[in-house]
Amino acid sequence: MDKLSDKYLRARKIPSTACSGCGLGQAHKAMVQAIDELDMEVNDIIWGTSIGCAGRQTFATWNGDNFAGTHGRVYAIARGLRLAIPPEMKIVLTVGDGDAFGIGLNHLLHAARSNAQMTVLVCDNLGYQSTGGQYGWTTPPGVVTDSSPYGMSDPNWVQPEMDVLNVIKAAGGTFLARHVSMDGRALVDTCKKALQNNGFSLVHCVFPCITNFGKNALGSRNTVNMFNWIKNHAAPLGEEEDNQEIIWRTGIYYDASNSRPEFSQSLREQTAEIQRRYQDEGSH
Repeated sequence: MDKLSDKYLRARKIPSTACSGCGLGQAHKAMVQAIDELDMEVNDIIWGTSIGCAGRQTFATWNGDNFAGTHGRVYAIARGLRLAIPPEMKIVLTVGDGDAFGIGLNHLLHAARSNAQMTVLVCDNLGYQSTGGQYGWTTPPGVVTDSSPYGMSDPNWVQPEMDVLNVIKAAGGTFLARHVSMDGRALVDTCKKALQNNGFSLVHCVFPCITNFGKNALGSRNTVNMFNWIKNHAAPLGEEEDNQEIIWRTGIYYDASNSRPEFSQSLREQTAEIQRRYQDEGSH
């Protein structure tokens, strides 16, 4: 185990049970590294997970308090938990693309609406890879999957004209970003900014699935080919080249950190005001 694993993760969960070549560990490690660089301790974070590859591989890896919410309910659990824990504690969620942008989208939008403090890392392997490789909410157009043998034809949530990050922004999210897992330093820096927002933060991170996406979409389980395919279809915002077929524009899409009242903070203040008014009325 490396320094970060020794400090923050449970030894029995290392090494991961992910498929060989899976890029999920890059996204997971970027968040842990961001926590470390912000000098946070294990007891400063409560870590929640969902289902699918992202949930299964990050469940109970954090060497502190953990919880899991199946089928998109992790945000509802986190919002309730936000009221029960000290305001200075942070909630981090590692979820998949289905939990974030499919079955869980309604709960996610309500968490954004209320600006509840949680940092959501959406670990996106571009489809339902843990159930065999069906297409999902972020599968690129034309891609062959188990359920789109002639190519993905449904509109997805990362098209410029209907980007899900714009939907979440309109719902009230105060920090939104997108990366690919091999962005390294840039991904860590974005995670640090997301964690410092006392409100709803979401970092959408695409990572390579070698086992199913690579086999179906690229016709190969070669790890290098899969990683290069994602890198070649990504570019930082504003740095896209005309000859590139860009799918993912990476970087910070929206940063209004600490600009809106945080959910639990607002409710605590409202409760205190109601108590004050009640006491004032009782004294007359």
